[in-house]
Amino acid sequence: MKLCITGGGTGGHLMIAQALAEAAIADGHQAIFIGSMSGQDRKYFEKHSSFSHVYFLETTGVVNQKRFKKLVALWKVLRAFFISRRILKQHHIQATYSVGGFSAAPASFATLSRFIPLFIHEQNAIKGRLNALLKPFAKQFISAYDTTSPIKGYPVKEIFFKNARVREKIQTIIFLGGSHGAKAINDLALNISEQLQEKGIKIIHQAGENDYERVKQEYQEKGIEVELYAFTKELATIMPRADLAISRAGASTLWELTSNGLPAFYIPYPYAAGDHQFYNAQFILNNNLGWCERESGDLESKLLAIFDENLKQKSEALLAYASKDVAKQMIQNVYEYVK
Repeated sequence: MKLCITGGGTGGHLMIAQALAEAAIADGHQAIFIGSMSGQDRKYFEKHSSFSHVYFLETTGVVNQKRFKKLVALWKVLRAFFISRRILKQHHIQATYSVGGFSAAPASFATLSRFIPLFIHEQNAIKGRLNALLKPFAKQFISAYDTTSPIKGYPVKEIFFKNARVREKIQTIIFLGGSHGAKAINDLALNISEQLQEKGIKIIHQAGENDYERVKQEYQEKGIEVELYAFTKELATIMPRADLAISRAGASTLWELTSNGLPAFYIPYPYAAGDHQFYNAQFILNNNLGWCERESGDLESKLLAIFDENLKQKSEALLAYASKDVAKQMIQNVYEYVK
């Protein structure tokens, strides 16, 4: 089968794209990627990826643009649409999987225009606008949060399951603010770092490139020993060393933590589209799999209270809930339809 995977803009979408590509290739299929020059698409796939071919088209988001910029953005999507049609024809694509984000628009519409089957994965609890628009035209719509989804779970790379373990005691905490970092999480880490050091708890912290120097300096001034990163792609090997995560609630990170059995205290990004990070975290909270607090809440006392809770129970529940081989199921499902 010759498959096109499209979408991106953010790391969450792109991690799904990578998981699907790896699953497709493992089953003997070929996969190409169509993304955007904007966002993080090139950062993820330009040099090293599992795709046979990668294409980055000149597109930007449309929804948040105003007046003339919206027209320019629409023109870029239209131009990329025609380029995508040629790419799909050139590679004899038999099906397209959209993982969402503005990067997915040109190839998704091009797929429909060429009467190629379109499949969609929605990563968040609240559907993105593009996915909501395309859902009626898709052969299948997959979502970990949708009880009617024909495939349950979330496509996560195998390494997160491979390195999974049950946590019983908090000995190491990891602070994750996403690829750009999060000041609220950084400040929480700094404010509580001395208490953590007194308890003998190790700190791993991804602070984000923009706030890295400030965070580094404050840790040094406090005399705190910390494993500090601006940004790293090695979370799959770093995460297993932690016993508790303090994290944003982007879907990919949320499900990677779940698959690894790592309990988490979620602090949703308050300005995410449709407040989707809050609803992602509520799904975990409602299933008694973790903790959540708004940025405006009392983060420090909420975090300290977790030390008195049953960590092992949460960790075991996460591992029981996580679904393995979701990406493989999604690819096999497409193949069954195509053949």
